[in-house]
Amino acid sequence: MLVESVVFNPIDGVSQASQAKLEAVLNASAGAGFPIRVALIASAKDLGTVTPLWNQPGKYARYLDTELALLYRGQVLVVMPNGFGLHGPARGPRAVSTAEAAVRAPAPGPGEQLATSALAAVPLLAAAAGHPIPTSALAAATHSATLGEKAVPGAGLSPSAVVALVAGALLIALAWWASLRARPLELRRRLEP
Repeated sequence: MLVESVVFNPIDGVSQASQAKLEAVLNASAGAGFPIRVALIASAKDLGTVTPLWNQPGKYARYLDTELALLYRGQVLVVMPNGFGLHGPARGPRAVSTAEAAVRAPAPGPGEQLATSALAAVPLLAAAAGHPIPTSALAAATHSATLGEKAVPGAGLSPSAVVALVAGALLIALAWWASLRARPLELRRRLEP
């Protein structure tokens, strides 16, 4: 869901490594002044109730931009097996045509190939719009995403899962503390005549 995340992954999924790299590049793009969110649409079932927009990435990008308008003011990139769609407030016809001419069409297939296409497209779109992502920022983003994937097991936990884990740990600690406090009272009661 693009309201909460910078990437919408297809139902069939994308590897955690590809997702981390794409999120890192999108964050680097936002840092360069070109905020963009990406919807990877591998099949009609990824569109939910708007399946008539299948194979129409431009129209679906416009639809998503309208849906997000109250909560997000940036570019929306849709990647479908038949092409790209870009919509947003800073979009200019020259920027889109220049970048699309430089980007190879997405390879038909699973979400993984669409994610690879998006990784290639985002820096070109940002540069064409006048907000190039510094090469060092791109390298750092993809490198840190790769390291983070290897170094942090369970890094894909949702914020609600983390809150649930922390709350559970606090309840266990509180119960343990209460049991320690109750033991001396029980011992005193046994010793009283």
